[in-house]
Order: sequence, then C-alpha cells, then structure tokens
Amino acid sequence: MDLNRKQFKTNFAGKELTLEVSKIANQTDATVFGTYGETTVMATVVMGKKDIDRDYFPLSVSFEEKYYAAGKILGGRFMKREARPSEDAILNGRLIDRTIRPLFNHKIRREMQVVVTVLSIDKENNSNFIGLLSASAAIAISQLPWGGPVAGVRIIKPKDGSLMVNPTNSELEKLDLELDTFVSGTKDKINMIELEGVEVKEDDIVKAFELGQKEITNLVSFQEKMIKEIGKEKADVPVSEPSKELLDKVINLSKDKLESTVFTTDKSTMKEGLGKLTDSIKEVLEKDGHDEKDLAFVDHILDDEVNDLVHEKALKEEKRVDGRKLDQVRDLYAEVGTLPRMHGSALFVRGETQSLSITTLGAPGDSQLVESMEFSGKKRFLLHYNFPPYSVGETGPFRGPGRREIGHGNLAYKAIKNLLPTQEEFPYTIRLVSEILSSNGSSSMATVCAGGLSLMDAGVPLKKPVAGIAMGLITDEKSGSFKVLTDIQGPEDHHGDMDFKVAGTDEGVTAMQMDVKVSGITLEMAKQGLEKAKQARLHILKTITEALAEPRKEVSKYAPVILNTIIDPEKIGEVIGPGGKMINSIIDETGATSIDIEDSGSVAITADSKEKAEKALNRVLQIVKEYQVGDIVEGNIVKILEFGAILDFGGKDGMIHVSELKDGFVKKVEDIVKLGDFVRAKIIKIEKGKIGLSIKQLK
Repeated sequence: MDLNRKQFKTNFAGKELTLEVSKIANQTDATVFGTYGETTVMATVVMGKKDIDRDYFPLSVSFEEKYYAAGKILGGRFMKREARPSEDAILNGRLIDRTIRPLFNHKIRREMQVVVTVLSIDKENNSNFIGLLSASAAIAISQLPWGGPVAGVRIIKPKDGSLMVNPTNSELEKLDLELDTFVSGTKDKINMIELEGVEVKEDDIVKAFELGQKEITNLVSFQEKMIKEIGKEKADVPVSEPSKELLDKVINLSKDKLESTVFTTDKSTMKEGLGKLTDSIKEVLEKDGHDEKDLAFVDHILDDEVNDLVHEKALKEEKRVDGRKLDQVRDLYAEVGTLPRMHGSALFVRGETQSLSITTLGAPGDSQLVESMEFSGKKRFLLHYNFPPYSVGETGPFRGPGRREIGHGNLAYKAIKNLLPTQEEFPYTIRLVSEILSSNGSSSMATVCAGGLSLMDAGVPLKKPVAGIAMGLITDEKSGSFKVLTDIQGPEDHHGDMDFKVAGTDEGVTAMQMDVKVSGITLEMAKQGLEKAKQARLHILKTITEALAEPRKEVSKYAPVILNTIIDPEKIGEVIGPGGKMINSIIDETGATSIDIEDSGSVAITADSKEKAEKALNRVLQIVKEYQVGDIVEGNIVKILEFGAILDFGGKDGMIHVSELKDGFVKKVEDIVKLGDFVRAKIIKIEKGKIGLSIKQLK
C-alpha cells in the first residue's frame, strides 16, 4: 500500500524539523506528524458535520501524553494505563489552545477538535514546541476556517549570557537561567506568552520577544510553503448571526441605558443591571412576536454592544468602566496572621478580588513525587490555587482543579519559585494554598501578592517581597491605535483585547503570562504593557511591605522543627538498619516525626519540638560516630553473659568483661549490672570493629 507520504523539512535552531502528511489517520480533516530531533507528535484536526445548539464556539484542544513515548511504564500498582492528564499535559494543552483560539471566528457553532498526541520523546527536545507547530500546520492545511498559521519558540537567557533559541535539555542542565520564556503568535504579532524569570529587567524581556517574533516569522513562512502545496480550500462555515432587523431593534432598545448600566464601580450592580436590561428587551421582543431563536441572540448582541462601548470610551475619552484612570490600581488592603494557628497566612484584597493564602511547612519527606512523560523528580514547593463558585456569586459543584485552576496556579508558582531559599538554607517542604474568596479580575496575581506575604509570615526566608498585576489592552485594529489599561477587572478582561499578567519584585520580573482575544500584539504594545506593569507593581509592593516588610526571623511555633546533619554515605545503612529497624526505633524512642536521609548523606530530622529533634539527632550521631579508645559512652545493658555484659550505646554495642565491671573479684555479672540498667562506660579497646568497655576504669 502506498501511504503517499509527503515531507516538508527545514533546519531550526541547529536541528532538523520535519512535518509529514500521509494517508495515516486519514479520516480526520487533516493529520500532521511533526518531528524535531527525535521527538515526534501527531496532530489531528476534525470538524463536525453540522452546527450544534451552543451559545459559544465549541473548540476543544487536547494534549495527549503516552508513557510509551518516553519508554516508561508509569502509574500505580494496579493502574498502568494513562488516565487523568498530568499537569504538564494540561499546561501544554493550554499553551496550544491559547495560541490558536484567538484566530477562529467565535461566532462559529460547528464543533472543532484538535488533538496533539506525543508518540516519541528524545529527552532533549520538549514536545510543546513541535506540538504547537504540528497543530498549526494541521489546521492550516485543513478545510477549517482559521486566521493562522502560527508558531511558538522557547527563548532563554542565562545569567551573564546571550539569548538562545530552543535549547536542549542537556544544555539547560549546565545553565543558570535568568529568563525562560515560550512566545507564540502569527507572522507579525505575538499572541501568547509564558515566562519565568529571576528578577529579569523589562528591556531584556522585550529583546527576547523581538528574537521570538523573528523566529516565529521563519516558522510561519515554512508552513506557508506547505499550505501552498497541499492546503485544502477553506470550508464556508456559517456563523451564528442575528437578522439586521433584530440587531437594530436590540441596539435601539438598549442604547440610552447601556452606558449607565455598564459604567459602575460595583460588579454586582452591573450584573444585576445588565440582567434587568436583557429581560426588559426580551419582553418587548416577545410582545412583537419574536421566537426563542431570536431571543437567544439578545445576550450576544448586548455583549457585542458592551464590547464596542468599552473600546470607544477607552480609546476616545480614556474612560474606564469603574471610572478609574487608565493607569490607576484599585484600592488595596493586605494583612498577615489572618489565621493565627496556621504556620503562615495572609489576606490580600485589590478591589473586589480577594485571596486568602495559607502556608504549611512540612518535613523533607513530604515533598511531592512527580512522574510524567518528560519529568520524574520531587517538588518541595507546592502551590495550589482554588477558585470556588461562590467567589463570583455563583453555585456549582466542587470537583478537582480544572485547566484554569492549574494554569493560574502554575503562573503564581513561577512568580514565587525563584525567590525561595534553597533546601540547604531552609529544609522544609512548603505548601502554599490560595483560596479565592472573591474575584473581579486577576485572582492569580492576587495569589502572588497574598502568597508572598503568607510565606514571609511563616518565616520562610523569601529573598524579596513579590507582587503581581494584570494589564489590559484596548485596540482599534483598523487604525492601529491602542490604550494599555492597568489592573483590569471583570468587564475589561472579558471585553478587552489582552490579559497581560506580570509578577515580580522591585528589581525585576519573575513571571509573566499573556492571552489575547485579537490576532496578537505588537512589540510596542508589549513594551508599554511592561512599563505600566512595573509602575503598578511598585505601587502594590508598598502595601505589601506595610503589612510585612521582611520574613519573620523564626518559623511559627506550630510548625515542625527540622534539624540537619551530614553523615558518611557509607554509614547510611547503619542508621537505617535491617528493614528500617534502626531508624524506626529512633523515631519510636525519641518521638521524632520523621528522619529523611538522602543518598548524599544529608539527614533531616523532623519533630514537633526541638527537644525531640535534638534527641533523635544525637542518636543518629552516636550511630555514625567514629569512636576512639578513651571515649565515654552510655546506654542500656541489653544482654547478660557468664563472662560479662553487652552495652548498647546509640545503635552500637560493646562488651564489658566481668573483670572490667569493678575492682576486685566479681562472682556473678548480675551482682553488678542487670538487664536494662542504664550505665556509663569507657572504651578501652577497639579490635576489628569490636569494642571493649570498662566501668571500673571510669574512676
């Protein structure tokens, strides 16, 4: 059988890149196999045959991990099949979704599904780069109507180094990074950003974007050659639009009331007002004989009218929904110690957005074991973001975190991660939980603010206070004019053209994320957004430092105590004992919570009091101590023999010969010591690992 394979090749960042189309998976609208290095993905695109009854654009994007791609058999004892996607898979799926979604017409009601399946990874080249490119190529050559193609690249900057494109994992292991970003977009605009930094300067970020845009343009040109050769004609998919008569009617019924309804400082008042206005318009239309189909359009027409109104007022009058200036941050409030029994806690409020963040400190053994297709290891810093339905005045089920929660939590995690002390400096496992109590714009950035305060309240030696802000954008794509908005709230997030979140310290940026609803942003827009975000961040940091300027000098009295030591790795087995017998006995005897030992010989002892931790530490040190003749030891008699007694001292034992029990003749060992007695003795000889002890020579 001829599979009719067609390959399109180029060299990118020093490695061969191949996009292949064939008859494999030929019942899709398009399938592209992408290979970069030896990492291979399959991107499939399918469009439904008819429109469905939905009030939104039904696009779904999935990123499917297959453990066989990494040559791994993962999972628990009883479940070896891929089940719920890992956080990495969810984040990669979001990255692709956020890049391709803005370029579809959202009035389409035809189901569309993009699935990227990872078939092979070479452990050098990450699958998200080739996954996005393959998905873009598949949509672009298919009949799906779309405004692509797009591409994305990873740009890094080592400390005291130059910008690099798509480094391999081997290269990354040798580098100490200052900036790590994934930028995607079209031939001339950026429409998605993920960034992690170590207090990186805004100018360096713009330079990374400039390089990213250049490389994206090259990758888009590569796809355009492919589209020209094998691309299908785009389908004429109808869009869901009201009749002109209905459109004019709704606009006329709302035009005198819309501005006063939308432009208010209170979110609840606006929602209530829009609800009443919508109901009143529907009542008029019903009386005029309009059917359910027409009534269903009212919400969308009003939404478009609000969108136009928000744009017009911002661009022409610099007027915002809640009356603020374009660069004005809403009212701020911050406090620490909100929940005094917790190891650390803080409340941060910005307008109607509130985050209550709680820090819990645990033993090193409490770290999370992470196993995914591309990563296996431990995480000692965990950040969990919760967005309950009551935070936006709604009801709903409580299930596990969705893609949004994981994405927002990951952004806050990146914002704080590089400000934490090393494990050697602070051996605790750290769990930070953000409970969003109320939301009206950028709860992820509120999480950064509350989270940093909570960590400092817990005594975590955070390098610097950290804050975050969400910037918005209002554009006129025809004229190219635009306005950057500081601290966007709900309506500006929904009706604006960009959600541009920036977190950092007074010195630089630690994390950034951007999504758009238009085709993308220019470098000038990004530059202005970063400049305005810095001003807002510095403003918010004043409120944060007024609540708590630096980490507390000691951890909470409710937090566990951890003591560290280093032992000879060859003596680890002595501390653990056969089947863990020794280490478990130390925990039982001393009341320690846990004893964690690394292969390097690093030992961390955790207890609920310093006294218990010190007791366990002394026992460990006794076991590994290199004893010398003349040392004094103490312990319990564990065995009585005819010719002496065995003394256990810290996991080691020695013989006290009957002649060394006391001066003079000893008829019976039990006349001097009994089983279980606690005694002190002096080491008098060490031969081939056997220790001889004396009580009488203590004198």
